[in-house]
Amino acid sequence: MTGDQRLPAHLEVAGLLKLVQALGGFGMVLQKGERDAGTLVILTTNGGKNTRLWERLPQMDGSRTFVCTREQDEENAQEFYDYVARRQLQDSDCWFIEFDGPEVERLIDPGAR
Repeated sequence: MTGDQRLPAHLEVAGLLKLVQALGGFGMVLQKGERDAGTLVILTTNGGKNTRLWERLPQMDGSRTFVCTREQDEENAQEFYDYVARRQLQDSDCWFIEFDGPEVERLIDPGAR
């Protein structure tokens, strides 16, 4: 796909959920967004540890890639979830999905180990 063409959000979400399962992880939709043009916000975790929030942001070269915009502080986990709840209220068009597993970050960050 080139230019402004992009996969409808609901299809991208379905594909990502299947990939998470193929990696032995678990994925779920926390909030459905706009079916075709909604943006994705992804939470990654591994058994409730190392939880991160990823948002697709525009880059200098015109591409849009997932960037980790927030990490959970183990000492104050609730602050992270409060932020996510506020973020969900800000934009009802956004899809919020969570991936849980040891290698799930590989799906959105090719440099992840």
